[in-house]
Amino acid sequence: MNDVKIIETARLLLHPLSVDEARRVVDAAPGPGDRWAEGYPGPGDVRGVGSFLNGVAERGDPGAYRPYEIRRLADGVTVGGIGFHGPPGADGVVTIGYGLVPGVRGQGFASEALRGLIARAREAGATAVRGDADLDNIPSQRVMEAAGMVYEGEDERVRNYRVVLAP
Repeated sequence: MNDVKIIETARLLLHPLSVDEARRVVDAAPGPGDRWAEGYPGPGDVRGVGSFLNGVAERGDPGAYRPYEIRRLADGVTVGGIGFHGPPGADGVVTIGYGLVPGVRGQGFASEALRGLIARAREAGATAVRGDADLDNIPSQRVMEAAGMVYEGEDERVRNYRVVLAP
């Protein structure tokens, strides 16, 4: 975990999950010191963190390309999750996902966290970041646009977004 670090934005800390912390998220069992907002972890957090644990077991630690808890800087409470679906592919492209507890949506936290994660991907050597949102999930589409991602097209289910990272 040498290249793993906390990402700080204006109002948030993106805390990289260790394997032990990830297990607590999957089990929905906070440990001493965990300060989780009501609704965390959500089903998306559990799926994403479970995939991280499977990837660690199969391929080892992914370094910076892991899940992060979204914590408010003001009080340290975890209000959601954000992270990479794994390390970049051979083309250097990495895929992201994110989610917030309902009580904090609409405050700009998701786009702020996503901008922080995109900056971390650039720093870690990714060439691009991609994401998608269900066709009817307009708020998630706006999050990606606010974070600088560009619409690339859609299929019958999702709209796709990408940002190319300059070295």
